Amino acid sequence: MSILSARPTDSSFGERTDSAKLHEASGLIAGIAAFTTWGLIPIYWKLLAAVPATEILAHRFVWTTIFLSIVLSWQRRWSELIANARSRRARIYCLTGGLAIASNWFLFIYAVNVGRVIETSLGYFMTPLMNVLFGAIFLRERLTRLQFAAVLLAALGVLNLTFGYGRFPWIAVLLCVTFGLYGLLRKQSGTAAIPGLFIETILLVPFAVVFLIYLQRSGALVFGRAGWSLSILLISTGFVTAVPLFCPALAIDPRPRDRYLCTRSFRARLKEPRAVLNCTAAK
Repeated sequence: MSILSARPTDSSFGERTDSAKLHEASGLIAGIAAFTTWGLIPIYWKLLAAVPATEILAHRFVWTTIFLSIVLSWQRRWSELIANARSRRARIYCLTGGLAIASNWFLFIYAVNVGRVIETSLGYFMTPLMNVLFGAIFLRERLTRLQFAAVLLAALGVLNLTFGYGRFPWIAVLLCVTFGLYGLLRKQSGTAAIPGLFIETILLVPFAVVFLIYLQRSGALVFGRAGWSLSILLISTGFVTAVPLFCPALAIDPRPRDRYLCTRSFRARLKEPRAVLNCTAAK
């Protein structure tokens, strides 16, 4: 076969281009779906206000791992998971990513249950800027002039909101740092969405189980003692946690991190009306 005959045809090139566009579009849709869902999640955590944030966090890891194991079995992807788990690089990135997302989950649950939903919204306004910063520093991504102007305007808007908040928004800052770091580690791990999330959660499940056993023996465990409705809500944290995380993991793969900005801001906007309603109800 000659070199010329081995060259791709225009049609094959067009097919790859169309495939790339479809992959990119699916990433954008996944990002919007993820942050729409996440924007509504504070309502769910409000239903668990009677449960300490630490217990909710432990349940999230346990039930998310169980839910993901069912999904992996249904999709017959255990061989893929084992291949990923054998990689030392993947294990390290998934462990550090798990710690980052655990910190983010705890802060978010705590903030919602103490009535600081507006500050969580501010944190997710900051997160796109953190994504862009991490992308530029660690992934060597470069912004066009138009993109830089858009990021600058977003940064000015975030600064205006921050100064208008009236106090240092430490929860917002920690939320944006931990989730920005999680996104970076997820991208660097090289694992697919579901297997990667399973590795992240199962590495921390032993600590969650030990903590729940401690709560049970000390008589402080809410699960199973505060009525069946709360117990069902705690079990459902696996589904509530895993499904939104599938989407950003899929969205991060095909798209540069600076294009994550619009979907993150959309998520932050979704939180604001509920925060206002909560404040009005409190008054």
